[in-house]
Amino acid sequence: MKKTVFLLAIFFALHSCSREELQNENAKTEMAQKDPLTAKQINERINQAIKTDGTFNWKNESDHFVWSTIFRGNKMVSIGFGASKDDFDRSKSPNNSEMEKEVLSVIKKYEGKDERNFLLLSDQYLNQMDVVIENEETITALRQMKNIRYVEPADYHYFEFEAQYNAAAKSSGSGSSGCGFSSSTLSTADYTSTTPSAKIPWAFTKHSIPEAWSYSTGSGVTIGLIDTGVSPEQTLLGGSFNNGASSGRTISKVGVYNSDGSGDQCGHGTKMASVMTAPRNNAGLPVGVAYNANLIAYRAAENVVLETSNEQTAVKTAFTELGNNTSVKIISMSMGHIFSVGKIEDGVKYAYSKGKLIFCAGGTSTSFTSFVGVIFPASMSETQAITGVKENTSNQKCDVCHSGSQIDFTFQMERSSGNTVPVLSYYNGQADYVGGSSVATAATAGIAALVWAKNPSWTRDQVLNKMRQAATYYPNVNSSYGYGNINVLKAVQ
Repeated sequence: MKKTVFLLAIFFALHSCSREELQNENAKTEMAQKDPLTAKQINERINQAIKTDGTFNWKNESDHFVWSTIFRGNKMVSIGFGASKDDFDRSKSPNNSEMEKEVLSVIKKYEGKDERNFLLLSDQYLNQMDVVIENEETITALRQMKNIRYVEPADYHYFEFEAQYNAAAKSSGSGSSGCGFSSSTLSTADYTSTTPSAKIPWAFTKHSIPEAWSYSTGSGVTIGLIDTGVSPEQTLLGGSFNNGASSGRTISKVGVYNSDGSGDQCGHGTKMASVMTAPRNNAGLPVGVAYNANLIAYRAAENVVLETSNEQTAVKTAFTELGNNTSVKIISMSMGHIFSVGKIEDGVKYAYSKGKLIFCAGGTSTSFTSFVGVIFPASMSETQAITGVKENTSNQKCDVCHSGSQIDFTFQMERSSGNTVPVLSYYNGQADYVGGSSVATAATAGIAALVWAKNPSWTRDQVLNKMRQAATYYPNVNSSYGYGNINVLKAVQ
């Protein structure tokens, strides 16, 4: 537009440009507007929407914006179809085959390619597919279809681009991966000892968990963990999982990310598994909240930021598989994104429809994403959003934790000294500290296992109501911290 105005000024000053030349210039300007937006422009719009509206949703954006993001994201597209917004489950969707064929025919028409050249994945449980799309016209046509629930970029690397253009993001490590393999010598002020020779983290005492063990230790309940896997170097979460006072239980490890196994290559998942279910034995290391619960650990991502197509698909797969596993009652995930992802949302809804009690981290970040409230999928109504608070408080978030109206429960995980929760480390014989909303989430999932084990015939809602009744603010909710901290002894009595 500026270029056109400039040329018009030249015309009136010098009378040297013909009408035909001006029309050609206008045509060039119009063509330039059809070029994809830059990654910087896309990220700026996403950030603006979150700061202004509290959330970002692809449905609110133009076809050109969505297509531009797809173009900048390896041209990969995630499509959710269905007769309504809740028509995500193929088994409950009698017309799913016809709707899928219709979507594929539209793509074939506008892309001019055969299905085998653009279809990447068709989900067996969900009304969802991944495709490759080149043309903006295809996106426009799809978004106009009555049986389309969403059309979204499937591989747009928001954090990677933000690190290129945002100095604060670059200095903060693009949002923090949550990974680490370090170990620490635990301060004696941060634990107490229990038989046969295990350490009880200080945070457990604050929530009356040791007293609750007289009533329940999680026996008979299976927790599904969706994270970065569990370390093969940590035998207490392997061959020695069923050990000491933690007898008669099982641990399973599943890899659904990048086809390279179930082993943790980040460190985050190992710590989450530890705070939930580490055994109570004579190893002299931290015990887990539900030390007699079973665990199924999914490796579904490289780190805690669910940015890539492979990670988002793996998380979706983990939710659907855990949803279909009748032995699983609880799902815990301390990972997420700053905006919603349709395929993961479908996976969460699918697991929820199977009666699973789902806990997700409310968000942990450095200054660069401090403008974000409760992250996805903790922001969903089907999940319980958890955040971490400081010692002896229920309404003072930890230094890097998120808060907001969507938070359901809190967990004390940051001491006045700055120390966090002692857990097993990546390697045998070692312990470490872990903080943020991640550990708060895993601990709360462990608490749910204690309540459910005490009342094995209960439904998800009964367990959840009992947890609420034992929390700080019940029967009300705090505007930013939900029901607050749970008194676990009260919850299992």
